[in-house]
Amino acid sequence: MTKKEYDEQVKLSLEYYEKAGIVLTEKEKQSIEVIDFNKGKVKEFGLQLLVYVNTERVCAKEMVLTPGQTCAEHWHVPTNGQEGKEETFRCRYGEVYLYVEGEKNTDKIKAKLPESDVSVFHEVILKPGEQYTIMPEVKHWFQGGPNGAVISEFSTRSTDETDVFTDKSLIREGRIEE
Repeated sequence: MTKKEYDEQVKLSLEYYEKAGIVLTEKEKQSIEVIDFNKGKVKEFGLQLLVYVNTERVCAKEMVLTPGQTCAEHWHVPTNGQEGKEETFRCRYGEVYLYVEGEKNTDKIKAKLPESDVSVFHEVILKPGEQYTIMPEVKHWFQGGPNGAVISEFSTRSTDETDVFTDKSLIREGRIEE
């Protein structure tokens, strides 16, 4: 992604955090990550996140998805002798379309299928104040609803750099072209 795209996504994220009533320090504002999975289409495929804390035992972060923006299907594998990450998503603003392993529970999913491989279609729709816990090694992907979404994540230690993606062409880190 270009530096301009990165800056635009950070600016947009700050607007979403404000809508959700989430107050950030100046240092936190400077620490927002923009992930595009090396697809070059961050507005459709990616997410913005801020990690507050990531210790050996716990992690807390805020994520922003713009309308229709999708976080790729992945799962959290055991890393460095620890089991995969257990995470709870709590919707703070907008709507989140979350897809996890399990029986498909709807004829037509609410999300638009991403330009990437996905294989799980058990739909969970989160609205403000609702939450869902994803256990280690469970495949999942999620998308912002019509007004986007802000999601708080509470989890065990985050080792997202070791996530496994269904689409093997994806890369976790965001890369910014100068």
